[in-house]
Amino acid sequence: MHSLLLRSTFVVSVALAAQIMPAATASAQADLKARCSQLVSYYTRYGSSRGEDTDGNRDFIRIGAELDCQNDRYERGIDALETLMKGKNWSVPPLPRS
Repeated sequence: MHSLLLRSTFVVSVALAAQIMPAATASAQADLKARCSQLVSYYTRYGSSRGEDTDGNRDFIRIGAELDCQNDRYERGIDALETLMKGKNWSVPPLPRS
């Protein structure tokens, strides 16, 4: 009887975890997507010059980071943009509020 109760509890726990995990993963992905969008917008606004005095390779890195964000490679895009900002001695903006 005790063994049956343990198995039942385990099965119910696994079933509940299976339902919760996709929601948590979706929430984490949404947070990463928001962060990526925030950093792309911030860098585009303050870091990309539109005149003759452009950032050269930094623009290619920003474009690559933006493509990473658009293709659901959020961590890669975020890392690239944060590295660019730190290279310019900028403070990286805080995380967006949910």
